Amino acid sequence: MKILICDDHTIIREGLRQILQQLPDVINIKDAESAKEVFVQLNSETFDIVLLDISLPDKNGLETLESIKAKYPSTKVLIVSMHPYEQYAIRALKLGASGYLRKDASSNELLLAIRKIADGGYIYIRVTC
Repeated sequence: MKILICDDHTIIREGLRQILQQLPDVINIKDAESAKEVFVQLNSETFDIVLLDISLPDKNGLETLESIKAKYPSTKVLIVSMHPYEQYAIRALKLGASGYLRKDASSNELLLAIRKIADGGYIYIRVTC
C-alpha cells in the first residue's frame, strides 16, 4: 500500500508516518505540506490512499479532495482534521472521501480506518473531547 500524507504541520506528518509504519502492507509513505505538493506527488506516482487535512496553506482541503477525485478517481482519501465531525464530515463524504477521522482519534482508530478504506470500505469516527 502506498500512502500520501498531506498536512501543513511537520509534527503531524511525522506522527502519522510513525503510526502508519506499523502496518505490514505499507510499502511507501510520502508527504506533502500543501495542495500544490499533493498534485506534484500524485502526478509523479500512484497512491492508494491520501490522508488529507482540511486546513492547508494554499487551498481548502475539501476543494483539494474534489480535485483529487476528479483527476484520480481511484485514489482513496481519508480526511484527518481537527474540525468537528458535524462541520465537515458529511460534505467530505459527499465529495468522495472514503472517511473522516478527527485528529484526536487514537492511533488504533487510524490504523482501523486505513485498513477498512484499503479494503474498499468507508469510515468516519466521531470522537468528542
